[in-house]
Amino acid sequence: MPKLPEMVQALLDPKAYPDSPQKVELVQTQMSFVFLTDDYVYKVKKPVNLGYLDYTTLDRRQFYCQREVELNRRLCSEVYLGVVPITGDKGDIFLEAQGKAIEYAVKMRRLPQEAMMNVLLANNQVSSEMVTRVAQKLTNFHQKAETNATISAFGSLDTITQNTDENFTQTEKYIGNIISWDEYQRIKDYTARFTSRNAPLFQKRIADGRIRDCHGDLHAAHICFTDDICIYDCIEFNDRFRYCDVASEVAFLAMDLDHYGRADLSRSFVTAYVGESRDEELLKLLNFYKCYRAYVRGKVESFKLDDPYISEEEKIKVLAIAKGYFKLAESYI
Repeated sequence: MPKLPEMVQALLDPKAYPDSPQKVELVQTQMSFVFLTDDYVYKVKKPVNLGYLDYTTLDRRQFYCQREVELNRRLCSEVYLGVVPITGDKGDIFLEAQGKAIEYAVKMRRLPQEAMMNVLLANNQVSSEMVTRVAQKLTNFHQKAETNATISAFGSLDTITQNTDENFTQTEKYIGNIISWDEYQRIKDYTARFTSRNAPLFQKRIADGRIRDCHGDLHAAHICFTDDICIYDCIEFNDRFRYCDVASEVAFLAMDLDHYGRADLSRSFVTAYVGESRDEELLKLLNFYKCYRAYVRGKVESFKLDDPYISEEEKIKVLAIAKGYFKLAESYI
């Protein structure tokens, strides 16, 4: 595994932080280095261009840090504290210090890991009442979320086809390794069939104001059951992935509950959302969007296999997760 960048190594030292924490842990995603201290989380964007996001310049990374804070305060207001500079002085690197910024980080309060929905699901500690509360929070959020002609245009068949085609193009290189040719083709054919047959339905969703500025990445790992439910880590880097039909957002979490083997909770969540929102038409689109979202999760996990900073041991786990999501996508056909 390649050596971590110098700045990342420096930020593993508690002395780089204003409150000198006891210890610092590093977690990586494909697009960020995330530093966990005793009380806070600092998220630094990697200088990457992945096609659907571009963090290659410092100005872009600062801009998207600010967007991340602003957008995530909608569903998790107390946690996102702001954007802080990382400064370098004579070889020393510090967070939140005076000096010229060499990088920026999103600063968050650290949420309790044991209260995360994915952790609770693994320990069989999520109830129907809990997912109902999530549905209520989400309905309220969707009703208030921005919509206009620009946002609504993202519900068009052209944009939906662009999103699904991009999925298939970006996963071609994984055929035969992570997804079989048969799985790939079946999902691709189903997607084309469904969109062409349901063009009037997609058009009606636009007319009814169902395309909103959503969260965009609503899976179990992004929900924390604190005093209030905190739904964090929305998509800030590409409006096209956040501006979507509320049905797509609901399907994302419903699919992830299926992924954790909890189809019962998935049904409870969808039933509660439909009851709160009075959006029964959503059910006609549920399996299509579940398939799409499962495929997205399979794709994103697959991308990690190309990341030079992720260990081989971690990649073995990633491979199994990616395969599981692709199989789940096929199950909705």
